Amino acid sequence: MTWQGTLLHIHVAPAASYEMEELMEAQLVAGRGIVGDRYYLGTGTYSPKPDVREVTLIEVEVLEAIAQGEPKIPGFEAKLAPEDHRRNLTTRGVPLGHLVGKRFRIGETVLRAARMNFPCKYIEQLLGIPGLYEGLLNRSGLNCAIEVGGVIRPGDPILPVDE
Repeated sequence: MTWQGTLLHIHVAPAASYEMEELMEAQLVAGRGIVGDRYYLGTGTYSPKPDVREVTLIEVEVLEAIAQGEPKIPGFEAKLAPEDHRRNLTTRGVPLGHLVGKRFRIGETVLRAARMNFPCKYIEQLLGIPGLYEGLLNRSGLNCAIEVGGVIRPGDPILPVDE
């Protein structure tokens, strides 16, 4: 699979339900997460549950499709800003759905895609957007482990790692 994407946005929140803060640079720590983020700090909603969620990604293409009401079935339409979706990294040109089990590079870091993310109904309450849960089904992002830590910045290329 040949592809190349771009990191558009970095967001963290210090605890569950807190507003996401946009960063112009972030430090990723292998086995922990993004410095300052709720899952790095152990204060995320799902922190007590064992799973890989050191860093989460979502495609901006999904946000653009939702804004246009695509796909027409279920036809859910909403405008979501990059800080609204609660994922850490917003990407463009990255086939997230095809990366489970694969490794890829962002800036100085190497991530391993662990599993597709599931939306939670809580996001509807938090944002006050009924139907958002269904609108994000099967396109709610990707959970990853950090294998090689380092610094990332918006604009960094995202590339597959040859295995």
